[in-house]
Amino acid sequence: MSFLKGKTAIITGAGYAVLEDGTCGSIGYGIATAYAKEGANLVITGRNTAKLDKAKEELEKLYGIRVLVMAADISAGSDNEAIANGVVEAAIKEFGRIDVLINNAQASASGVTIQDHTTEQFDLAMYSGLYASFYYMKACYPYLKETKGSIINFASGAGLFGNYGQCAYAAAKEGIRGLSRVAATEWAKDGINTNVVCPLAWTAQLERFEKAYPDAFKANVKMPPAGHYGDAEKEIGRVCVQLASPDFKYMNGETLTLEGGMGLRP
Repeated sequence: MSFLKGKTAIITGAGYAVLEDGTCGSIGYGIATAYAKEGANLVITGRNTAKLDKAKEELEKLYGIRVLVMAADISAGSDNEAIANGVVEAAIKEFGRIDVLINNAQASASGVTIQDHTTEQFDLAMYSGLYASFYYMKACYPYLKETKGSIINFASGAGLFGNYGQCAYAAAKEGIRGLSRVAATEWAKDGINTNVVCPLAWTAQLERFEKAYPDAFKANVKMPPAGHYGDAEKEIGRVCVQLASPDFKYMNGETLTLEGGMGLRP
């Protein structure tokens, strides 16, 4: 399969990461792998350049696609619109088009109650998730309009269900859902498809969360009915590939919950 051959996807938060068993440990890298297998050229962003460079090395070697690495950190006190614009301008200079924007990056302080949350911790989640999605969507809009492209944003069950100790994360993710629904309404006439995925995948970050905050993990992270957590590439990544297909244009504006082995559930 290579229906994305010659197309370009921007994926935020797509640095290389592995689980303790050596398998894919990052949703962003899992998505990048799924897109690379379909022949897409990639622009991957993140804060850790070593992880980005490792992802580039692996993806180009294994799948023969081109990867542009862009260090980018949307955060309080930065010129965030300029950062997002710079990534998009570099993508156009390198590849000449943008077909898919995937806003995956998100940082947060999980396991901290509302009462104990600091302004800095709240800002961390809002800037890295909600503001980043906003700025990248604005910057990509004219190019996605040209290609009749797709936006795939990431929300979370933390916002849908009000998870304990995740107030800033949940607020950012619910903000992203609202922003995405407005984009789906405003940009549908331009042929741009906008959807939200709420995944539950086993990642290196989730491994660390379990060890650092076992009580919060037990309260919030429930085993899906199928008996396993989502695979970052084979389930989350493949869903994102499907959402870039013209066959999925009718799903514009949907929030899709992906539970391990359960497929898509609007």
